[in-house]
Amino acid sequence: MTDYDAILFDNDGVLVEPPSSERLREAARSAFRAVGVADPDRGHVEDVMYGVTPDLLREVCGAYDIDPTDFWTARDRHASRAQQEAFRDGNRSSYADVAALADLDHDFGVVSSNQHATIEFILDFFEFGDLFDTHYGRELSVESVRRKKPNPHYLERALADLGAESALYVGDSESDVEAARRAGLDSAFVRRDHREDLTFSVEPTYEVADLWSVAEIANREK
Repeated sequence: MTDYDAILFDNDGVLVEPPSSERLREAARSAFRAVGVADPDRGHVEDVMYGVTPDLLREVCGAYDIDPTDFWTARDRHASRAQQEAFRDGNRSSYADVAALADLDHDFGVVSSNQHATIEFILDFFEFGDLFDTHYGRELSVESVRRKKPNPHYLERALADLGAESALYVGDSESDVEAARRAGLDSAFVRRDHREDLTFSVEPTYEVADLWSVAEIANREK
């Protein structure tokens, strides 16, 4: 058994409900329009919604002769704005089991592949700020695409902030589990409804149904 110095959490699908495809799709279209592409190919819109890599970004931007940096900045700004609107209008919310964190005395951090501005908004909107000692999302840059999970870059920065030697990372995707593995951390995969059928090639340390189960694991380790 490991005594965890800290617990790090992914954001979307763990602390708050994931963004809808419709919102992200419209945000991507808005980003194309912002850089002068009025009618982007539907496949290219889908390409920049999820799982974007630097190579794919260059390929999509090359099809329209647009600058990848300019486009990605627009894409992230529009995506962040759309997500903030979804929270404000009540179409997206936090999970009730975030209350489980009150049962723990660990240091907490948030590490997300979403935009840093979106994470800061969520911490403020749901008054989560006092819960977490550090938080990271992606900067508005193409370089941040290279650093997103499963790259452990932001996990390692959070660990350094907390001065933690051992930690549990709680996520809802294979990239979360793989990022934890690369950072030398244990992982807890939260199988919420939107992940009911997900299978993955790398096994998490734990698989749980909710954050109450994470609290039980963390308290058991103490």
